[in-house]
Amino acid sequence: MKTLRKVIKWILIVIVCLFILIQVKRPARTNPAVDESQTIFARTQMTPQVAAIFNRSCVDCHSNKTVWPWYTNVEPISWFIVDHVNTGRKNMNLSEWGKLDSGRQDRKLRQICDEVTDGAMPLSTYTPLHPGSKLSPAEVKTLCDWTAAERARLSGTAK
Repeated sequence: MKTLRKVIKWILIVIVCLFILIQVKRPARTNPAVDESQTIFARTQMTPQVAAIFNRSCVDCHSNKTVWPWYTNVEPISWFIVDHVNTGRKNMNLSEWGKLDSGRQDRKLRQICDEVTDGAMPLSTYTPLHPGSKLSPAEVKTLCDWTAAERARLSGTAK
């Protein structure tokens, strides 16, 4: 019994030491400069309702305006979150919308509707720590209606 306690004690000491040691390796939590004239908000005819949905559910991972909560200072949690943000920005960066050609904007608009309709976005790992980020069916419809209108406007078929 005494030996088991000693082993458990040393295992805990090793775990604590490893936890402290991994705090040294910190990934870059970046927010590159934003040219407001290039954002999706400036380059589209976005309603206030759609802007509110984007700000609440998308901007943290899909723009250069990420809010980095306190827990992104704790390893290994920050490795996971920084990777998600970098991947999100790579797949679609709302801060750099104006840099996309119209064909790519059209595909991204279609993708927005597809992913929220399928429930793929916002990520299920994001919503528990961000109350209110989960989209209601009405919000999904609002986004899809808006993306359809924007796609029509881009193609010149808007009424």
